Amino acid sequence: MGSRYDDELWELVPQEPGPPPAQLVDFVRSLGHAGRALDLGCGDGRLSAALDAAELTAADVSRVALERARPRLPGARIVELELDAPLPFGDGAFDLVLTAETAEHVRDVQLFLSEIRRVLLPGGRLALTTPATAPLVRPGDPLSPHLRRFTSGSLRRVLDDLGFDVESLRRRSGTLLALATR
Repeated sequence: MGSRYDDELWELVPQEPGPPPAQLVDFVRSLGHAGRALDLGCGDGRLSAALDAAELTAADVSRVALERARPRLPGARIVELELDAPLPFGDGAFDLVLTAETAEHVRDVQLFLSEIRRVLLPGGRLALTTPATAPLVRPGDPLSPHLRRFTSGSLRRVLDDLGFDVESLRRRSGTLLALATR
């Protein structure tokens, strides 16, 4: 069973919210062709549609988001995830995992990234985006659905600590764009 909280958030988002931010689309398109790709935290699938993959799996904890993604992603495998649980995929199932604007919403980042590493093939790539936070920042909105904030340094550290080899990490238009390999 997914997340009622996330369903309620998605019900507040317009059915047609417009295109995803250009820096995210450019980042996803720069990934090139993947054989088996997982978009983890795919939301309504607007960004997933920019992935070039022979086989695409789109997964999220929100049933509402997945119902919106389904018509945008014909031919994709759509998977509803259980909140704070291991991913329902085998070891080495994907050569690319995209997780865009998701890590900041996750309660257990160690489990999240460890599971991503597990489902990636050796040498597989993780493409991760998250809002960029300045090292010294004022307290945020207490009603924000963001549970954590990342600086480029903290994101690099957590990826390194969990066994990823960070190939690139840059900031563009207020977003951290990371590419790492298993």
